[in-house]
Amino acid sequence: MRAAIPFSRGTLTSTRLYRCRPSIPSSRGIRASHVIRTHSTARTGRTQQQDDYDKSTGSQASISAGRTLVASVLAAGLGYSYAAYREKSPVSAKGPQYGSAQDFEKAIAELRLILGNDAVSTDEDDLQYHGFSEWSSLNANRLPVAIAYPTSTEQVSEIAKVCSKYRMPMIPYSGGSSLEANFSAPHGGLTIDFGNMNKILAINEDDMDIIVQPSIRWMDLNEEIKDTGLFFPVDPGPPAMIGGMVGTNCSGTNAVRYGTMKDSVVNLTVVLANGDIIKTRKRPRKTSAGYNLTGLFVGSEGTLGIVTEATLKLVPIPELTRVGVVAFPTVRDCAATAMQLIKKGIQVQCMEIMDEVQMDVINRAGGTGKVWKVTPTLFFKFSGTTAGVADSINLTRQLATRNVGCHPQVSTAIMASITDLVVQNAMEFMFAKTEQEAHDLWSARKQSLWSMMALRKEGSEVWSTDVAVPLSRLPDIIEISKKELDSLGLFASILGHIGDGNFHASIMYNRHDPAEQARVEKVVYDMVDRALDMEGSCTGEHGVGLGKKESLKKELGPATIGVMKSLKRSLDPHWLLNPGKIFDWEDEP
Repeated sequence: MRAAIPFSRGTLTSTRLYRCRPSIPSSRGIRASHVIRTHSTARTGRTQQQDDYDKSTGSQASISAGRTLVASVLAAGLGYSYAAYREKSPVSAKGPQYGSAQDFEKAIAELRLILGNDAVSTDEDDLQYHGFSEWSSLNANRLPVAIAYPTSTEQVSEIAKVCSKYRMPMIPYSGGSSLEANFSAPHGGLTIDFGNMNKILAINEDDMDIIVQPSIRWMDLNEEIKDTGLFFPVDPGPPAMIGGMVGTNCSGTNAVRYGTMKDSVVNLTVVLANGDIIKTRKRPRKTSAGYNLTGLFVGSEGTLGIVTEATLKLVPIPELTRVGVVAFPTVRDCAATAMQLIKKGIQVQCMEIMDEVQMDVINRAGGTGKVWKVTPTLFFKFSGTTAGVADSINLTRQLATRNVGCHPQVSTAIMASITDLVVQNAMEFMFAKTEQEAHDLWSARKQSLWSMMALRKEGSEVWSTDVAVPLSRLPDIIEISKKELDSLGLFASILGHIGDGNFHASIMYNRHDPAEQARVEKVVYDMVDRALDMEGSCTGEHGVGLGKKESLKKELGPATIGVMKSLKRSLDPHWLLNPGKIFDWEDEP
């Protein structure tokens, strides 16, 4: 067996999009103005003060550094005072008791001594960037007090020990692309940015697994290992990084074949709230030794522990991949066909739905170099051996043509030509006549939300949400939800991973119009309640975050939530890890 290959991407300098605003966001969907800055993630230098700290527990150095930080912490131009934060904190009177302003000053001083001055930031732009997201439909009305940039699991452990000592909340941060305010800081505290922990630590080709740090993007990971003949199959939005993907148990277009994040994680290295470091299990694909701790941390959104390393399953790159597109008159026809394909056991790698609004978005964005029919559409990706792909496409053609709603000129002529061309192993098929066109086609699907965001007018926002239902209920919920979205009279679309019962709704609305925002909110939560009534889930892949805590209560009930809280209290008794996400302390009976 080939030995593990150590891999390092080295020190990176990244260009980040800082969201600079005159005041903190205080309501849903406030949009930020943008300033581009170059931000170095190399924050590793040590000082003589740090060495003094190591020798003497840092008592004098901590006091000195703490005094110099008072002005920067309390007087930073954040649009609010930290003292006011302490008075207004909803958990100070009922719930966990977090540290005082002075405690946080001491914590920041100690962290500077441990990590280096450049590895802890109280810069206003940094705080804004890490505490607010225009991608999210909901943002907290507070920002973190400081940002830490660790370079190793051991440094994260030291951070946790300091934060535990001073009762300072900790919020893990990797890609910053979540949609339910999963990385916001509703109680202030310290955001831990893993930008320096973005490396592949080992590749085990014979075992088909890889060990990575949390801030590597899944797309970069696959680019680095493409010569091995293997790839990592979980593919959410392009900006997503492994840490957030683990935290939300995300998925992507490949979920119908390869499953969600939980199906691709072998083990995790986790730092607990008190600084302890644990490994959830060893590396074999199969084990029945003890509790499934890996599964416990996947999807916990950083509320139980801080993931610093992940061992992930890899799969072989298919011999052949082909893309197909079939247009339908209604979204119900799309959903019905998708359900039939799954029941028939046809080997589809990806099966995505886009309604006519989303197809119009693609046309406006112009990313594919083609004008598409503005009608509900299914996108397929078939992969495997040449013979297997041909069989799957042929069966898909037969099912599509039997569906009375399918456009015959698309399903029979185009899908038949796909079958013939794939059997002949030709490069041209359907609309994607070249490999580049196929790549562009699928890139358009992956960029769908960003394409919609690009169409916003000044003052408008995009609310994106998702639900999941049993496959048999998919045609019903999509049809009803589509009618409600259309009734808004706004730019609203349905798209998503229809192959596993998960779909998204994206709505563009005017944030300056409270009545319009209220109508949008009602439609969104009606859709969520409808999914729950159909024995579905309030979220298929975005996570709960801040936005769906009430829906989670409806979905699981008080007894199940109580078990989750017992686990939370056991691992994080002071409620320091990403507080305010999934459920609140205030919900205690």
